[in-house]
Amino acid sequence: MSFKEFLKATLNKPLPEDEVKYFGLRSRISGYILTKAQQNSPTCGYNYEADITKLWEAFNELKDNCGYELSFNTLMMKILSEGLKAAPKLNSHINFNTTNSCGTLIMKKHIDIAMPVLLDNGETFPIKVRETENKTLKELSEQIAELFQRLKTTDLDKVMFDVVTQRTIGLLLKGDIKATIAQTFTGYVGKHKVAKLDGRLKPAPRDGSMLYIEELNEGSVCMTNWGVLYDGLSGNVTYTPLLYPQVFLFAMGVVKDTDYAFRNEKGEVDIATKKTLPITLMFDHRIGAFNDVMPFIKKLDEIFQNPEIIKEW
Repeated sequence: MSFKEFLKATLNKPLPEDEVKYFGLRSRISGYILTKAQQNSPTCGYNYEADITKLWEAFNELKDNCGYELSFNTLMMKILSEGLKAAPKLNSHINFNTTNSCGTLIMKKHIDIAMPVLLDNGETFPIKVRETENKTLKELSEQIAELFQRLKTTDLDKVMFDVVTQRTIGLLLKGDIKATIAQTFTGYVGKHKVAKLDGRLKPAPRDGSMLYIEELNEGSVCMTNWGVLYDGLSGNVTYTPLLYPQVFLFAMGVVKDTDYAFRNEKGEVDIATKKTLPITLMFDHRIGAFNDVMPFIKKLDEIFQNPEIIKEW
């Protein structure tokens, strides 16, 4: 190994045969959010194996007779909202100063659910479903369908640039001059500059044809469905960082058939099959202990055991 090669290896520099891809605008935003989450959120996770056998039957019955397009993902979003109403502390943003140990918990009036969606090019893109707390299943389905329709005609680079601008101004107002200058400079200069930013400062038309910044910035909580990526997924999400300053994240896997043993009326061991849904609940431990999550879990258990209530939604 030459001395030059030794230095490259020490500095983790790419070799001539390596391919180098620089982060685009969306990757830079998500990378910043996730890094801040790792730095700022002492996260605790709980894997919740939900028995949704009765819910699955009620859902399919409702889906066949409701008169509108209803997805299981939309139903789970409504269930998430009901759980958050039972545990409102989870529907919050947190501010915490590590220097003086002072913090505030901003308990949000509305439940705005940030939800990553899969684009045609294989990338994921976050949208926000706003004010879900009092919407019916029909209203939620229509709202999500409208968001997806407007997503197709949205200049994603434009709205992402709006998000970056808002975050950069936020850094400036918080007195983080170094980060403000660095992020602004690298957006326009050097290897990491973002292409085609000319004209991005021009405001987007408010004609309902595209998504706006308020539908893309942080919601009050995040819901992610890993099952849409691969319907053969057999494992469960064990950890995913919170989207700081959120304090709660709801992650789903794939609905699956699970065999289990039980004793029948004759006292004999028998085998049956139930529908299960692996769910991972991530929460910021600074909001309190696990008892703050228990009302949420109890509410979901109540719905799963008595699913006829979904027909009233």
